[in-house]
Amino acid sequence: MNYTTLAVPNDVLYIVATNKGLCYVGNEEQELFDYAAKRKEVLVQDNEAMSVYRTQFARYFSGNLETFHLTLDVTGTALQQQVWQTLMTIPFGDVWTYSDVAEKIGKPTAVRAVANAIGRNPVLVVIPCHRVIGKNRKLTGFRSGLAMKKTLLHLEGFTTYKE
Repeated sequence: MNYTTLAVPNDVLYIVATNKGLCYVGNEEQELFDYAAKRKEVLVQDNEAMSVYRTQFARYFSGNLETFHLTLDVTGTALQQQVWQTLMTIPFGDVWTYSDVAEKIGKPTAVRAVANAIGRNPVLVVIPCHRVIGKNRKLTGFRSGLAMKKTLLHLEGFTTYKE
């Protein structure tokens, strides 16, 4: 697996891809190594091979890209895949609640399972789990921390949440 890093506002992203597509985005170095170990893959830092990914992320963080055009290589349960596909339909600059996502997938009582699937999203930003907030309009858990979630929401012009 190739990877690269990208400095973003107040943080660094680790971006990883296989020959099939983008498979991991996060901001914790140890989590990156744990992810590679779990997949039994060797990480190779290769900025040139990762240039298409770096370019799109740089454009997103500079406010010049709303939708990523990348092939993904993500694996998960059927429910996780369904949730992740649904997250990708949340419009740029908008937010949904966990209940909204559960209703969209036709499982309105599965809010906890939906939240768990969202929390296991390996490709932050591209699969926009940051666009999901609590029913009370509060920011809730985010694998890369609430500061990053706020950064992403502000970047997309959404600021009407509760702290």
